[in-house]
Amino acid sequence: MNNSAMLAIGGTLLCGVLGIAGLHTYVSGKAQRAALVDRLALTDGRHGTGRQRRFAGVDRRLRRTALGKRIHLRLSATGLDLTAGEFFVYVVVGVAALWLIASSVLAPFFGPVAGLVAVWGGSAFLSWQRQKRIEAFINQLPDLSRILANATAAGLALRTALSMAAEELEAPAGEELAGVANQLAVGRSIDDALGELAERLPSRELVVLVTTLVLSNRAGGTVVGSLRNLTETLEERKETRREVRTMLAEVNATAYTIPLLGLGAMIMLNSVTPGSMARMTSNPIGQVIVIVAIGLYALGFIVMRRLGKVDV
Repeated sequence: MNNSAMLAIGGTLLCGVLGIAGLHTYVSGKAQRAALVDRLALTDGRHGTGRQRRFAGVDRRLRRTALGKRIHLRLSATGLDLTAGEFFVYVVVGVAALWLIASSVLAPFFGPVAGLVAVWGGSAFLSWQRQKRIEAFINQLPDLSRILANATAAGLALRTALSMAAEELEAPAGEELAGVANQLAVGRSIDDALGELAERLPSRELVVLVTTLVLSNRAGGTVVGSLRNLTETLEERKETRREVRTMLAEVNATAYTIPLLGLGAMIMLNSVTPGSMARMTSNPIGQVIVIVAIGLYALGFIVMRRLGKVDV
């Protein structure tokens, strides 16, 4: 056997060994990645409960899509102990349930309408939870500003003051500041960490507080006086927001009452005259009338919600 044949055989064996090693590395890395995803799913969120997650396979597949990433980002801003897969499955079950209920109680025409309402309800639920968390965080801002002012007056660095505030405050401020402290611990700048916090929980009060902290950190000046003045301002805005919310409570309640009255009227009509909704929606003219009526109710709901939304 000549040298060329030996070289070819040696090259083939070397390629085979490298290919097997590469395949083994790929399989091992994929297994480690799957194990890491499962472990993160068990403790999803900043302070996970460690409970057994449902629909882990659905969650893994969903997170690879744009929809799953969007759902995960919205869930992370709400503080809910849910994975994207769990929320997706719950919404799908809700859509199917409302579809069947509307089709059986009213008419088959209302099944898709009820499904769309269920999808909108899932999105509105996330928005409501996010706004609720923002409101709770805003209510804690005076205490946060007071703690930071006292800590900096005692000579502590801003990073240490933020860590102290994370330990003393309850959720959601404690959880959010713990995330900021963890980012600072791994070397992220104060500007980026606080800026991300302001983007995740947008509010005028938080933007003012973050701007004050960032500017004082850059300029290197004292921040005690600014924080104490800001504490008084935040207390006043907190009381103002509470008064405005109380005055607009009736308007917000009316916005939800109007669509419920329309739904109750349809159920009552179909109960008095069984099959009336099915006969009406079997005609194209009746379908157009129902769609226009639903659109008007939706428009009324949107207008009432706009009237009841005042930025303070």
